[in-house]
Amino acid sequence: MAKRCDVCGKGPMTGRNYSFLRSHYNPQNKRRFMPNLQSVKALINRTVKRIKACTSCIKAGKIHRAV
Repeated sequence: MAKRCDVCGKGPMTGRNYSFLRSHYNPQNKRRFMPNLQSVKALINRTVKRIKACTSCIKAGKIHRAV
């Protein structure tokens, strides 16, 4: 299952876990930041399709939701 937004193409990003209590000399663990994807029914070319869209696209009104 692809963790990618069908509207804007936003996908997983990488980064590190930082902690207050660790010394900055110790190596930190790597992690992945996943996008907040929601499965929604959208109108695409006058047909209803189920797509995965990130919440920022839904809030911005980039998709037309099917009722």
